[in-house]
Amino acid sequence: MHIVFLDRDTLAPSVQLKRPSLPHQWTEYPATAPQQVVERLEDATIAIVNKVRLAASDLEQLPKLRLIVLAATGADNIDLAACRELGIQVRNVQGYSGPSVPEHALALMLALSRNLKAWQQSLEAGRWQESGRFCFFDHGLMDLAGRRLGIIGSGTIGRDVGKIAAALGMQVHYAASLRPEAIPDPERLPLERLLAESDVISLHCPLTDQTRNLIGERELALMKPGALLINVGRGGLVDEHALLAALRSGHLGGAGFDVATQEPPAADHPLMQALALPNFILTPHVAWASNDAMQRLAEQVIANIDGFANGNDLRRLV
Repeated sequence: MHIVFLDRDTLAPSVQLKRPSLPHQWTEYPATAPQQVVERLEDATIAIVNKVRLAASDLEQLPKLRLIVLAATGADNIDLAACRELGIQVRNVQGYSGPSVPEHALALMLALSRNLKAWQQSLEAGRWQESGRFCFFDHGLMDLAGRRLGIIGSGTIGRDVGKIAAALGMQVHYAASLRPEAIPDPERLPLERLLAESDVISLHCPLTDQTRNLIGERELALMKPGALLINVGRGGLVDEHALLAALRSGHLGGAGFDVATQEPPAADHPLMQALALPNFILTPHVAWASNDAMQRLAEQVIANIDGFANGNDLRRLV
């Protein structure tokens, strides 16, 4: 087996990537450009990828390829239909990012509700000394206890966020499923009601054709004035131009994002423009990347390769 990891630098150098038990040749590249994919996978039996896109036109030129292992959960960068047609297995990693992502989501909520960025900016500008008092009241502080948290997406991460929030005293509610075939759940709220009644909205759903721009100008207008929006899911879930407008207008109390539609975003990207605002926090898609979580991911990658060799269907998508 020839195993090729196309974007090893998507994991920190400190992560120990043990080798599979099956006889193999191992090749890895720090990163791979689109035009390099076919050449680098020409002799590969197994490909490991995180963010590199594998389109049908690439896969059709790789007759030796038998397995794609995603060093991620999301598979939107892989043409799964083409993999089915070509007989290429696809396996992903699952559940590795808890508690890293839920903790990051709560950290963003806490930082925004306590206005930490604005307070830090005021201190850097010398406002405390200027006030002449033991404290000053330029920025509001909001207790999360007793507030309503609306969670869109009730997978493992969404549920874990809900558990932590409940421990802080928040009232946790989940959005009704967006899938038309889903069985109605009376304990879940319709999206419009969830947006209108929640003090904080946190996004934890996958990016699909149905959820792309799920939160746009209309949905932001439905949110309570001063509400917070957290997105540690996918960048495409939110219309970022509409978000910037809602932050600038003051309707939205604040937003904390770990993802963007373009990663890394260009200097004129709406989220980069929003960084100048005291009520917006952006982190560079690192919510998943605690040292512990990355090591769990690496172990699942190798387990998926061993599982392929042993004939089990562990975490098999195709």
